[in-house]
Amino acid sequence: MNFLEKYNRAVRENNSLLCVGLDSDLSRLPECLKKEKNPILTFNREIIEATKDLVCAYKPNAAFYESAGKAGFEAWEALSGMVGPIPLIADVKRGDIGNTASHYARALFEANSFDAATINPLMGQDTIEPFLAFEGVYLFLLGLTSNDSARDFEYTGGLYKKIARKTVCWNEKFGHRLGLVVGATKPGELKRIRKIASKEVFLIPGIGTQGGDLRRTIAAGYSGKEGNMVINVSRSILFAGKGSDFAEKARREAMQYRDMINKAREEI
Repeated sequence: MNFLEKYNRAVRENNSLLCVGLDSDLSRLPECLKKEKNPILTFNREIIEATKDLVCAYKPNAAFYESAGKAGFEAWEALSGMVGPIPLIADVKRGDIGNTASHYARALFEANSFDAATINPLMGQDTIEPFLAFEGVYLFLLGLTSNDSARDFEYTGGLYKKIARKTVCWNEKFGHRLGLVVGATKPGELKRIRKIASKEVFLIPGIGTQGGDLRRTIAAGYSGKEGNMVINVSRSILFAGKGSDFAEKARREAMQYRDMINKAREEI
């Protein structure tokens, strides 16, 4: 199954637009895991087991795995075998061309088995073509990010809107395999991007610790389709508990977010 098939099935079966961001920071893992052979791997397994019926996707950020060295790389490589039928989005924000981009793509889709990835499109079409050479994968292009400093460049000359328009154009060429990353911290801009990209799937960071407003985000970006948003929550779920019951507390938090998302969908 390709990313969109796996994603839409998870949306239906789990009644969920929630994505759990597996940003498994070694320094923040519960003390009870510190003696494990690989604490990150064990943490991920328990979080996934506790939440896999509540989510539409998982999104690990590569930085947290790379900084942990050998244990991090081992945990990264184990992820695709843990999530089962739930789609796995590699948050890597790659943005290069030619042979370099090809090797980045091979690392994700050949050496590993991710279903989708985040991509920085600023170098143009050359940055996405090597990834799309792998059948069935989906790419989320950075459109408007959730951080405050996004204003330094992404607003200049309406750049975020140009990226949205180009994504729609490329989708006609590449068979609708491109979505957009749009931050929940900017609901006004999110609404404008949705008017441009009405059919694309949006990956939405910024809910939870970053302070994005869930109701405003749904109102701005949800167009009534079963699945056109992947709403990511990371730290608020992962680190809801610090003791041996961390997975149970993560499940409770994930369930609360899923239900809040669904309530907001119903109110539109």
